[in-house]
Formats: sequence, C-alpha cells, structure tokens
Amino acid sequence: MQVVPGGHVAEVIALRLDQGEDVLSSVETAAREHEIHTGVVISGIGTLDRARLHYITHTGFPSKNEFVDYEGPIELLSIDGIIANFKPHLHTCISIKDRTYMGHLEPGCRVLYLAEIAIARLEGIRLGRRKNPETGIDQLQAE
Repeated sequence: MQVVPGGHVAEVIALRLDQGEDVLSSVETAAREHEIHTGVVISGIGTLDRARLHYITHTGFPSKNEFVDYEGPIELLSIDGIIANFKPHLHTCISIKDRTYMGHLEPGCRVLYLAEIAIARLEGIRLGRRKNPETGIDQLQAE
C-alpha cells in the first residue's frame, strides 16, 4: 500500500455533455483544458445510446479483460474514479430496462440526451501511474 497525504480540493468543475459526445474523451479534454493533473470524478449521471465497458474475468496474473458493447437507451447511473496525470480511470454503473451493468468506462460511451459530471481538482498531491513489473498492472503512485 502507498498512501499519498496532503491533497485538498482546490476547485470543483461541472460538465454538461450533449447528445453524441463521448463521455471518457470529454472528461479527459476537460481535465487538460482546466489543468486537472490530479483529480477525482465525484459524480456522473445521464443517458447514453451506446456504452462500452470492460471487466476482469479471473483472479490470476496477468489480468484478462472482457469488453462489452451495449446499445441504448441506457441510464447512466453513476461514474466515479481518479484523474492522474490528466488521464481518467473511471468506473460506471449503467442500466438497460431492468438490468444493471458495471465496469470500467471505455471510449464509445455516447451521450443520448445529456450527461452531468462533477470533477474535483486536487492540489498538494500529484498522481501518476506506473506499470508494476511483477503484475503488469498500471498502479497509482505519487509523481
């Protein structure tokens, strides 16, 4: 475990995404444009007409992911995660009719009517990622 103390919320920005916009690329663009090197996505809701998620398929190393595409209408129930070195790592929960799906948010999640996302920019810490040579997993770390 690595603990990175000393961070505090400097600012919160709110995003309104419109029909046709890609959720993940919009969050990354906002992070770069608003200089959010290190941040936390604290809320995300909306509707999608397409979604692409991935999830892990076993407990061994190296990890193996399965990618799944969904077609809408889709309720975007939540998004949360961390932005490190301007790059978002986000997880989401979506629902289609009476089924719920969760996983890692991938490019290809497209807004249907709207999406609203709040991002907290952190100061006092700078986070990045580095591949762990033993596991092959990109791990969060202090820069």
